[in-house]
Amino acid sequence: MAQRLHLIVACLLVASRAAFAAPCQFESQGEGRVAPIVDARSIRLDDGREIRLAGIEPTATTKQALTALLAGRDVTLRSPDDTPDRYGRQNALVFVGESDASVQATLLAQGDAIVSAEIADRDCAAALMASEAEARRQKKGSWADPSAIKNAESPDDILAGIGRFMVVEGKVLSVRQAGAMTYLNFGRNWTRGFAATISKRTLPAFESAGIALKSLENKRIRVRGWVEGNTGPRIDIRLVGQVELLGANEPTGVRP
Repeated sequence: MAQRLHLIVACLLVASRAAFAAPCQFESQGEGRVAPIVDARSIRLDDGREIRLAGIEPTATTKQALTALLAGRDVTLRSPDDTPDRYGRQNALVFVGESDASVQATLLAQGDAIVSAEIADRDCAAALMASEAEARRQKKGSWADPSAIKNAESPDDILAGIGRFMVVEGKVLSVRQAGAMTYLNFGRNWTRGFAATISKRTLPAFESAGIALKSLENKRIRVRGWVEGNTGPRIDIRLVGQVELLGANEPTGVRP
């Protein structure tokens, strides 16, 4: 009886681990040994393939953390397909040995990377976001810096980061459409205040997710993306995952 109980418990543990690992377990796209760390988000395998770590944007500590995790290690690549990008790099989630957790998830949990929101699979995207959220809660890595999340009410601070990937939080004061573009305005001065822009071609993705853009008016949200703009700072929203709705009484920077 005891032996049977141990067997049942063991089976349950295996099942729970499989369920936990399931969100980002895409099809295997090959294996290899890591040779050099090319940059903060790219590695080269000993067979010459260059791999870009999908799903994350680097911080100041990413390359050092990546070197500690991957230098000389055997890895498995997982992704929906192995189509290279325009630079010939293979985009993938990277797993060390038999680990169920991707290197990306580890970097995010350590506060050594930021979710890029490029992963289309909803469950995998949510799992990566949860890893980042835990690091934010514990103020690990880059999240120990109060300026890691920009305040939408301070557009000059955001404007100083043109060309950089940023995370911004604030209250949407108005939602306006002009031509083929919808603007989520965080400031009353539309030309100088921060805004998130959403093109007409992106609207179907929000509709499929059950998000009416007008409903975001007077809501606190978090957006992430590349900062641009000649006057007021802008972040172009191309993926639904770049926008997170925050609770009315929620402390800044902690939502999963």
